[in-house]
Amino acid sequence: MLQLNYIRDNKENVLKRLAIKNFKDAEAVIDSVIEKDNLRKATQKQTDDTKAEANVLARQIGDLMKAGNREEAEAMKLKTAELKNNEKLLDEKLKVIEQEVHNLLVTVPNLPHLSVPAGNSPEENLVMLEEGVKPKLYDGAKPHWELTSKYDIIDFELGVKLTGAGFPVYKGKGARLQRALINFFLDKATASGYKEVQPPILVNQDSGYGTGQLPDKEGQMYYVAEDNLYLIPTAEVPITNIYRDVILKESDLPILNCGYTPCFRREAGSYGKDVRGLNRLHQFDKVEIVQIAHPQESYEILEQMLKHSADLLRDLELPFRVLKLCGGDMSFGSAMTYDLEVWSAAQQRWLEVSSVSNFETFQTNRLKCRYKDEKGKTQLAHSLNGSALALPRIVAALLENNQTENGIKIPKAVAAYCGFDMIN
Repeated sequence: MLQLNYIRDNKENVLKRLAIKNFKDAEAVIDSVIEKDNLRKATQKQTDDTKAEANVLARQIGDLMKAGNREEAEAMKLKTAELKNNEKLLDEKLKVIEQEVHNLLVTVPNLPHLSVPAGNSPEENLVMLEEGVKPKLYDGAKPHWELTSKYDIIDFELGVKLTGAGFPVYKGKGARLQRALINFFLDKATASGYKEVQPPILVNQDSGYGTGQLPDKEGQMYYVAEDNLYLIPTAEVPITNIYRDVILKESDLPILNCGYTPCFRREAGSYGKDVRGLNRLHQFDKVEIVQIAHPQESYEILEQMLKHSADLLRDLELPFRVLKLCGGDMSFGSAMTYDLEVWSAAQQRWLEVSSVSNFETFQTNRLKCRYKDEKGKTQLAHSLNGSALALPRIVAALLENNQTENGIKIPKAVAAYCGFDMIN
């Protein structure tokens, strides 16, 4: 959530940067925010003035009572009662206005960093790096959804029977490969200084709001109505919310956490060839890295987090590229995002396997995640997160790129975790 004072003091800059994110009706919404906040200020002044007048009268009533002027004191009490009633009405009005301001603010996306390019679609993202050699497959090579059936390692039809489409069942070496990748990613994260946490996979509304999933992505989240809880779309939500309503020491920063969780996304509206096999699931596994950082260091940290995820792809020997997302392809809360994509040799297309983002103060303002600076003044921290990595498309690329006529080779980096170096 943007800070109200920043909007008031930098209206033209806010509108200019919101245009990069293609935020519709930006000027009308920002004008409404400022107008409502002016009304809030005026109502607050009325409230304060009324309280002050009532306090003065209360002291005067005490003096009159002491002086024995009961009749005048009683008349003044009637005036005080009227002021108290007005004060109550003004307090109620103020709460309504504050809620209206808040309701407007939560509809405004984060401002993109100055380096974020303009654009409306993924085709306008900037390719920052492309690395690795795209493998040439043998004649008769198959896409991963045929390989998983051939070697009986992932069963999509059984998942449909048990739950529905988008909930595959991993079997045998497929299940062991999943477990191996999770452990490999976690070990790499902890070796890089991240503290492993195992958070809940259901969160309350406050947590969903704190990281910006609510109200922006409410329709994409699975909801448990009876308990008013949401299944997490990413470990970013519970891990970042660890620091909700927390005031940190400046010396605590940066804080590095990582965690493995299953993730749940409804993926409403997804259809067509891009959803085949592991390309788009409702439940999938992911290792997430999260940092709470000093504002002056967060963009240097963003580059470090990007390198961490890229190094994992190098370890897995997967051709990949790094994209800087344009304004129109960025998430609601991000100030800057890099996507990492791997090459899927059988599908002949790039598959996104990680997003690494700096949210600046957008999440921490909602979370009230702050630190005390060297002068003892309370400041908002910056929050960052990244996939390191999401498993489904990694597995898809590993299966497709490493297939041979005799089986599927497992990269050396993860073979030791699997206990095998070939699926056949």
